[in-house]
Amino acid sequence: MEQRQLGKDGPFVSAIGLGCMGMSDFYGPADETESIATIHEAIDRGVTLLNTGDFYGMGHNEMLVRRAIEGRRDRVFLSVKFGAQRTPDGRFVGFDGRPASVKNFLSYSLRRLGTDYLDLYQPARLDPAVPIEETIGAIAELVKAGYVRHIGVSEMSAATVRRAHAVHPIAALETEYGVLTRDIEKDTLPALRELGASVVAYGVLSRGLIGTPPDRFNTPGDSRGSYFPRFQGENLQKNLGLVDALAAIAAEKGATAAQLAFAWVLAQSVDIVPLAGARRRDRLREALGALEIRLTAEDLARIAEAVPHGTVAGDRYDAHGMRMVNR
Repeated sequence: MEQRQLGKDGPFVSAIGLGCMGMSDFYGPADETESIATIHEAIDRGVTLLNTGDFYGMGHNEMLVRRAIEGRRDRVFLSVKFGAQRTPDGRFVGFDGRPASVKNFLSYSLRRLGTDYLDLYQPARLDPAVPIEETIGAIAELVKAGYVRHIGVSEMSAATVRRAHAVHPIAALETEYGVLTRDIEKDTLPALRELGASVVAYGVLSRGLIGTPPDRFNTPGDSRGSYFPRFQGENLQKNLGLVDALAAIAAEKGATAAQLAFAWVLAQSVDIVPLAGARRRDRLREALGALEIRLTAEDLARIAEAVPHGTVAGDRYDAHGMRMVNR
């Protein structure tokens, strides 16, 4: 497995990581046995980066990951996001980045994951009521105490990452990035490279817009058709046209549209590590197949022509969700 470094002085992880969120939340029912088998196969294939959050399934995802990594903890790099607040019915009602809360969240994550340290710990969003310096300062204390190895941030602006980095080196920014979502290229990526931080990219497939049959988007328990503007009405029809254009290029290379999307992210820079949100072993294998694809300058030019920057229809979250990102 190819390795990539998180931050100029940070740890090395697998070139593709496994995002575990969908095994517990948002995209409809998942089979726990298959989810655990998928994590096992990922580890056996050299995937080290496992990405989760304490609010995925309100703790369920961490407990699932614990079962999967039992006896394998030394072979994985655990990345955990924290801070989102949810009601019993799953609604998001706020974010908490207070220092005492940071330490409380970490304590529960350690217990649920069955480990005495986390490799990467990061606030999932910026708490507008708490200076980022205070949130990062609390994690820095946990680093000093040995409970956390590296600090990351998620969905924050270049200016906020700079402020966080002034308190403690930031290894990586986790954010949505892919051929359909390139917002970070203008300001955020240059700032990260100046600071020596990397990108952990989720949403490479734009939450399954690439590679998932459209009839899945409105099935029970799948929030995409009701929550994400890109999956609604005319937006969806336009975006499926972009996906078809990608699929045509992929077919010429003997690949799927999903593999081409991962290959595109991998080709952008070695300081970007994409996450595959696979819930099944076959989808994991498909994503890892992107490591065998080499895109030429001509290939990249054709992709840019087929899917010009900014042509995707609809925001990646609803209005409330968009207010919570890039802050």
